[in-house]
Amino acid sequence: MTVTLRSLDIAVPATELAQAEVRDVFAAQDDLTRLGKRLVATSFDSSGIERRYSALTEWDGPPAEGDPVFFEAGTGRFLNPTTGARNEVFVREATELYTRVAGEALEHAEGLGAADVTHVITVSCTGFFAPGPDYRIVRALGLNASVQRYHLGFMGCYAALPALRQAQTICRADPDAVVLVATVELCTLHVRTSNDPDTIVGSSLFADGAAAAVVTGRDLPSSTPLLRLDHFETVLTPVGEEAMAWNIGDNGFEMVLGTYVPHIIDEHITGALVPLLAHDPALAEMPYRDIEHWAIHPGGRSILDKVEDKLELTEAQLLPARETLRDFGNMSSATVMFVLAKILREATPGTEERVCSMAFGPGLTVETALLSTIGAPVERP
Repeated sequence: MTVTLRSLDIAVPATELAQAEVRDVFAAQDDLTRLGKRLVATSFDSSGIERRYSALTEWDGPPAEGDPVFFEAGTGRFLNPTTGARNEVFVREATELYTRVAGEALEHAEGLGAADVTHVITVSCTGFFAPGPDYRIVRALGLNASVQRYHLGFMGCYAALPALRQAQTICRADPDAVVLVATVELCTLHVRTSNDPDTIVGSSLFADGAAAAVVTGRDLPSSTPLLRLDHFETVLTPVGEEAMAWNIGDNGFEMVLGTYVPHIIDEHITGALVPLLAHDPALAEMPYRDIEHWAIHPGGRSILDKVEDKLELTEAQLLPARETLRDFGNMSSATVMFVLAKILREATPGTEERVCSMAFGPGLTVETALLSTIGAPVERP
């Protein structure tokens, strides 16, 4: 049975952060050592990022009411709010992003409407609340009260691919199913100043963003490009459990992002692709660069460099990932959806092309997907 992604929309909060300006703010913190300042400069300047977006409006100036919670714009000083205070902002800002991007995806799913949605899958690892975002989407978009809801929480950067895989599973089991998938990550809520190298690297990379898609097995006409969901696989690397992790602390969530992560990916990426490409023996036997498109989660510039070099891909094949990193930063699980959106927008009309997607997260976990773009129909003269 063919299952297709019929719409894919992305969204970011309003506050834009220029990477060079954020670097200078971090480097000016009073609690940084001389080594810490050097690490800030190195991490920010080598990130491959030019701008990011944040749900924290305090970057733009003091709040209209009350005292600042995260950042004093006047003094340039970072504050250190509790995890509870950070999560309060997540509840408010994530709800707006979830409902906005999910509504746009549903609006752009040709031939489908709110009454057709049978399942909602939401994703996030940067905050929690209940009734959760799945509930908020149902209420805000006027979906049926009987819609089945699922939330994938605290899985990390790779979680969008398991969400799409679950949508595919649902649609294969029920040919009439229509699944709305939405991911929102507000990573900047957990930014803090520190001399710890992992924390500094995380502060230089992570950003806020949202994405949503509508997935179904229904055979409907379409005038826009589609993305066929072909196969998914999961692989745990034999090492790396301590190299990438995501923990809950008293003052926000704490990222462990060891410098050895790119080396682990370099050593195990080809092995992680074996079970995925085995679904199509013709692909398994050809050079990786002969697969037209590569939707790689841009966890950082060094990760993309390793992937490009190890798989001998062309610069053009990594361009969607590098442009996403440059323009939006690492938005955890939402990021690979931004990369897929770029590839889908440029799909060649009237043709099908293969897409290999990979995302990396705690474990070290490698999620892979084999997809196909279906270009918009070519109008006959």
